[in-house]
Amino acid sequence: MHLPGGAHHIAGAFGDDDGPEQEVLDPSTGQVLWTYRADTPATVERAIDAAEAALPGWAGSTPVQRSTVLHALARELSAAAEELAQAETAQVGKPIRLSREFDVPGSVDNVVFFAGAARRLDGMAAAEWSGTHTSTIRREPVGVVGSIAPWNYPLQMAVWKVLPAIAAGNTIVLKPAENTPLTTLMLADAAARAGVPAGVLNVVNGPGPLTGESLVRSPRIAMTSFTGSTAVGRHIAALAAANGTRLHLELGGKAPFVVFADADLDAAVRGAVAGSLINSGQDCTAATRAYVHRSLFDEFVAGVAELMAAVRLGPTRDEDTDQGPLASFRQRDKVAAMVTRAVADGATVVTGGRAPGGELAGGAYFEPTLLVGADQRSEIVQSEVFGPVLVALPFDDDDEALALANDVPFGLAASAWTRDVFRAQRVGRELAAGTVWINDHIPIVSEMPHGGTKGSGYGKDMSVYSFDEYTQVKHVMSDITGTARKEWQDTVFRPR
Repeated sequence: MHLPGGAHHIAGAFGDDDGPEQEVLDPSTGQVLWTYRADTPATVERAIDAAEAALPGWAGSTPVQRSTVLHALARELSAAAEELAQAETAQVGKPIRLSREFDVPGSVDNVVFFAGAARRLDGMAAAEWSGTHTSTIRREPVGVVGSIAPWNYPLQMAVWKVLPAIAAGNTIVLKPAENTPLTTLMLADAAARAGVPAGVLNVVNGPGPLTGESLVRSPRIAMTSFTGSTAVGRHIAALAAANGTRLHLELGGKAPFVVFADADLDAAVRGAVAGSLINSGQDCTAATRAYVHRSLFDEFVAGVAELMAAVRLGPTRDEDTDQGPLASFRQRDKVAAMVTRAVADGATVVTGGRAPGGELAGGAYFEPTLLVGADQRSEIVQSEVFGPVLVALPFDDDDEALALANDVPFGLAASAWTRDVFRAQRVGRELAAGTVWINDHIPIVSEMPHGGTKGSGYGKDMSVYSFDEYTQVKHVMSDITGTARKEWQDTVFRPR
């Protein structure tokens, strides 16, 4: 695997700093993949310098010029698809099938989408709304964007941050998670090869308290976009508030998976296992709470347990591996501790619930886990686990199901399983989530927005709706009468 040429990518070139040493581990083996020196506040400021210098030229370029460069970036990423997949699998612990078939092609598709969207910024039609003036709407870039991306989908989250920002004419300084920087640096290198002007996309690396906070605290940052936990998101919001910085937050989730009495049970069982285990459950939209009608509950639990037990944990580069390790040993231990506390609080493990031994003992693996018997107010139901853990609880009627599904601090995603079109319409309206799936769970498309409500944050990634985060709407109102006297002026002084 070809490793990046430096710990940061600023003004179109790799470089290194002299901050604390950081290790990038392969969580499937615990072995060190790469070491680098964290970027210090001085280097972060240099990255902002580069972004500021590039802003006038990039913001002043035509939409077709930006689009052309972004199409070239998509081609560069497509050509490097296998290398990107191998790097993503190595640093996160994803099964290679997931990296090849989801992460990388999804990222390329997002680039292609925004290459087209760069040529179409929506606004109200120009018209004489007052009768005496023509009003037009301009969407202008906000300026230099400072973004922080998480470790669960490093490449995709980098793309989600970068593409709407630069497609709209902004420049950006992006900090990926300190333990998964490889594919983000590869993205920046590909952008330089594609002809993205130096300084438009800059990447800095290091721990949040050192590198990330330096970025957020800078008064020269016009907007901060953060994806991560709700607790850290609130801290980021407090830092950004000191400068009045515009903010976009995509935070934690605790997605309900509601199975009604008329559901296709086989489809629901398969959907629950896939939706809870994708990326080893390290997905903010993952199915985490299965609320199942009491008439189907026992059969659902038995079916999920049987299918989970058949999921193959194994080496991440093995095509037959279904589930890889957690992204770090720290995350594996957090998940294990939450399951232990859930059992102490009265829950029962139906399957899984432990780290495997044998050949996998050296990695950060955790078995696919199904719990029953948990209380609605318990930690395992209310708090984000971010691991391969599903909790199943019964309900008796639709009102109870919706009340339970909405009874958590989060509101990112949800799904409902039913053959009743009227019930489907109701849950689509009443589930408190930014995305609601009917008879499926997890699929995303570049054309549709992603974002949450409540403790899951605000603002949108993907789709043209994301331009609302990265553009400033300006109203330009031009007099068309050519007269010196305006009627509205009579409210200030009498005609003379």
